[in-house]
Formats: sequence, structure tokens, C-alpha cells
Amino acid sequence: MSGDEAQEAGGRADRRRLARKVRRRRRTRRVGELPLLVVVALCIALILKTFLVQAFFIPSGSMEQTIRIGDRVLVDKLTPWFGSKVERGEVVVFKDPGGWLGAESVRPAPDPVGVKQLKQGLTFIGLLPSADEQDLIKRVIGVGGDTVKCCDARGRVSVNGSPLDEPYVNPGNVPSEIRFEVHVPAGRIFVMGDHRANSADSRYHLDEAFQGTIDEKDVVGQAVVIAWPFGHWQRLEQPATFRMVPDQARAGRRAPRRRRRAASFA
Repeated sequence: MSGDEAQEAGGRADRRRLARKVRRRRRTRRVGELPLLVVVALCIALILKTFLVQAFFIPSGSMEQTIRIGDRVLVDKLTPWFGSKVERGEVVVFKDPGGWLGAESVRPAPDPVGVKQLKQGLTFIGLLPSADEQDLIKRVIGVGGDTVKCCDARGRVSVNGSPLDEPYVNPGNVPSEIRFEVHVPAGRIFVMGDHRANSADSRYHLDEAFQGTIDEKDVVGQAVVIAWPFGHWQRLEQPATFRMVPDQARAGRRAPRRRRRAASFA
């Protein structure tokens, strides 16, 4: 082998060694960056869960057929930070005011060891909904200043004198088996489940303080979509009937504070 050939062969060998060295450095750098990427991903997931969107597990049938037992819904937690007010017809998740959950919660079957710990980790970072949340989900019927009443001559619920057309009510249910008339205090909401015969909602707590209304501060956020299972996927929008309800100020009458209760809740 001539000197030039030997020099060229040595140069190729040096280049190969350099290339292997660069590849090793790249692999080492990628491995070193992995923990940082995991930490960043976890931080983003926690921020999303805390301030933007959170998944919730539905443990009861109080919102059937709109939302069924075992469904997962995504809840918008961002808009309240910008001063957005709860509106009639929205489906909202709110903290248990005290003693509401026990009347309708259904506990899921326990998971085997290992699966339980994995789910707990994914739940913590917001990738899975928690089955242990002390929250409820209902539809907003009236907001502060409204008068919610049932029933009119056709058995309908009315808000500020405007009867509601409620196609979302579970088939076979009447709008309400309880007769009531409630003036919703400012800063509070009156809620009902779509499965009227199986929902321990505001009607069930009429004899308590504030006549079963919920403090707006206890609202976690608005449920915007059923995300799982895919076969149940749908957006949760405000029904058109609530856009026809006049504000109490425009109704031109003072809302009565009396309410009647003629039937027990089933």
C-alpha cells in the first residue's frame, strides 16, 4: 500500500471513529434530556388540569340520557377566570354543597393492584378522571334573580314565566314530580338533573338554606363535551329554549319568595 493510500485509509478510519463518537454523544444527550421532557410534560398536564380543562368521571345516572354512568366529560375551567358567568341551560360541575353526593353516587368496582396505582398517577396529572372527586354534575335551570316554577297547566317548568321545552329530559320522566316556586338569590344557581326521577338536585333540598340553590363560587366549570366512550361523543350546548327566557329585570314583576311542595321526591 502506498503512502497516499495508507493516509487515505487512516483518514477514513478517523472519520468513522469521529462519526461513532458523535452518534454516542447524541444518544447520551437524548437520554439525558428525557427526564427533563417528562417533567415538562407533567407540568403542562398539571397546568391544563388546574386552570384549563379537566376530565370528570360520571358515577350516577342523574343526567341520563344526556350523560350516562361511566361517561367521561371534559370540563372547561378557563372561562370563569375571565369573569364569565354561569348561564341557564349549561351543564356544570360543582362541589358538593354538603350531603348531596350520598343520595346518588355509585362506586366503581375496585381495580387490581398495579392498575390502581397506575390510574392514580394518571389521575394526578389529569390524564384520567378521578372517580373520587366530591363533585356533582347538573343542568343550570335558573340564575341569580330568576324565578323558577313548576308546574304550569301543561306540567312544564318555567323560568321568569317562560315555559321550557326540555327534549333533553330522560324519556318517561315528567319535568318534575315536585311542585315548587323558587326565587334564585344573586350569585347562586338552581340546578336539575336531566333524569328528573333519579336526580337529588335543587328540588330535593328546597327546605335547606337558600332553597337548594348553589353558590356560583362552588362551580368548577362548564361541561363542554362527552369525550369517552367514543360512541357517546357529543358537545354539550345550551338548549335553544333557554335563549327565550327573559331576564327578571325585563319581566317587569317582583319574584315571589314562597314555594309549595306537594309531592315527595322519588
